[in-house]
Amino acid sequence: MATQHPKDKAKGWTVLELRAITPANKGDTLADGGGLLGEVRVLKDGTVSVRFKYAFKWQGKVCWFQCGTWPSTSLTTIRDARDDARRLVRIGKNPTDEKKAKRIQAQQSTKETIRQAEYERTQDRTVKDLFDTWISDGVARQDENAELKRLFNKDVLPVIGVKLLRELSDKDILAMLRKIRNRGVTRLAVVAYNDTNQMLAWGEKRQPWRGLLINGNPCDLVDINKLLPEDYEEERDRTLSAAEVRELSDIFRLTEADWLNAPDRRATPRPFPHRSQLALWICLGTLCRIGELLIARWEHVNLNEGVWYIPRENVKGRRGKKQEHYVFLSDFAKRQFQALKQITGESEWLFPAKNKKGEETHVCPKSISKGVGDRQERFKDRKPLKNRRHDNTLVLADGANDEWTPHDLRRTGATMMQALAVSLDIIDRCQNHVIAGNRVRRHYLHHDYQKEKTEAWRKLGEKLDVILSNR
Repeated sequence: MATQHPKDKAKGWTVLELRAITPANKGDTLADGGGLLGEVRVLKDGTVSVRFKYAFKWQGKVCWFQCGTWPSTSLTTIRDARDDARRLVRIGKNPTDEKKAKRIQAQQSTKETIRQAEYERTQDRTVKDLFDTWISDGVARQDENAELKRLFNKDVLPVIGVKLLRELSDKDILAMLRKIRNRGVTRLAVVAYNDTNQMLAWGEKRQPWRGLLINGNPCDLVDINKLLPEDYEEERDRTLSAAEVRELSDIFRLTEADWLNAPDRRATPRPFPHRSQLALWICLGTLCRIGELLIARWEHVNLNEGVWYIPRENVKGRRGKKQEHYVFLSDFAKRQFQALKQITGESEWLFPAKNKKGEETHVCPKSISKGVGDRQERFKDRKPLKNRRHDNTLVLADGANDEWTPHDLRRTGATMMQALAVSLDIIDRCQNHVIAGNRVRRHYLHHDYQKEKTEAWRKLGEKLDVILSNR
């Protein structure tokens, strides 16, 4: 390894001279003058390069300042770097330290630029951005958030979705709620308020949303009660009278007969589906929730023993507050299940349906509630929905008692039990309510009340048989 000099030492190495260097010169030192030295390097593919560095004394020691590698860096740039380093040495500064300092400053500047860009991006986040994060990471409801998505996409986000979160105010919330209320769906306005409040409260505890809600949750400034009519009731108390139960049965019977006997069935409105009729009678006779029934499997129904088992995962309720349930079927309820078995018994599900992939699953838990509502259009402030019924064939008592829902049948059955002298405690247990009380007592007392519940369901079933046979 030798030290080589250019032909003209005063001018230093030229590009042509450097190009003439071969791999055989690997390791040689090229003296360029002014303390600038180059080391010949050779890559595996035979490519030649020269790394130049400037030698200077610092605190009694020889130090090196890297000036660049030719040909990726031009000779002019390399020599300029040497000159800058030499000038720094003259004024008492270590060029290597200065180079490191500039690199650190550049990194800090880059980080600051990124931080500023992230800050500005965060400042531009909208209510829709918060919703997308919340619906994915902040809430998990039994229907996989399907109803939440429907509500927000239809009634909330079209009004406040594009609003910058840092600019969201109680006035925006009020405008959204008034728009819903003015459609005559007061209960939906309450639900929208509660769910929006839940979303904003979640964001208020987490970054970056917390930094955007600088004035807190705007829902806290909204008094929802001032938006509600004086006669609004938070909880429904609708029950069907015995006469309405008979009328419902008559509607089912007569509309089926009319359709079956119609000379042109295509021109005759179809009756309420028979399996859906059975679902309503099961709700009335067992006090079950319609959604729990519609996702049930036949493996959980033992008609020989007269028992329907509802596993915990099918039960409506909060996580940690749900409990499995056994329904001991009365003769009335068993007949409904037996009739349903004739229709869907070959399926895994009591109420089967096909999903978008063509695979068999259960029907939508809200399908029957929608079907009942579609047939009471006089109570709906809406236009006819595509591929949905829009008539009044299931209106009872000519609408004198308002509309009814499948859940009202659960309340009706419980009220009938109460009239039959069944204790409130047993009625609660038949409805699978979580019984409040001393935690220690609940931990040690495990009587299942099977006998008492069986008797309560038997009384209810016999009462329904009497009502439906008294025409």
